[in-house]
Amino acid sequence: MKRMGLTVIALLMSSAALAQDCEKAATQMELNQCAGEEYKKADGELNAAYKKVFTRASKEQQDLLKQSQNAWIKVRDADCNFIASGVEGGSIQPMIFSQCLADKTRERTAYLDSLLQCEEGDLSCPLPPAS
Repeated sequence: MKRMGLTVIALLMSSAALAQDCEKAATQMELNQCAGEEYKKADGELNAAYKKVFTRASKEQQDLLKQSQNAWIKVRDADCNFIASGVEGGSIQPMIFSQCLADKTRERTAYLDSLLQCEEGDLSCPLPPAS
């Protein structure tokens, strides 16, 4: 049992090292890991944008923003599950899924960032202009 645990740890560490240079990724496992890292990066950027919008929103808007974000996550995940279903069970499925997550997450980040650019008098923008 110890041996298996050590083997798993060694594999995880070596696979992480392999994926560090995504420009040179050659195996599907490396490509999958790189796509996963790309999604993690996009998710971090989304979280930063969300926090900025949340801070600028009124208390009532904060509740609505939470609802909106949770609904968006469900739709994003469902869309990406659908997109990756075309390669269900294949070794490329994790990469397709992660790429979809990253793309949709970057789109949401751009949307949230746009909310921070509200100008005085723009009634279509729910947040107050930056002070």
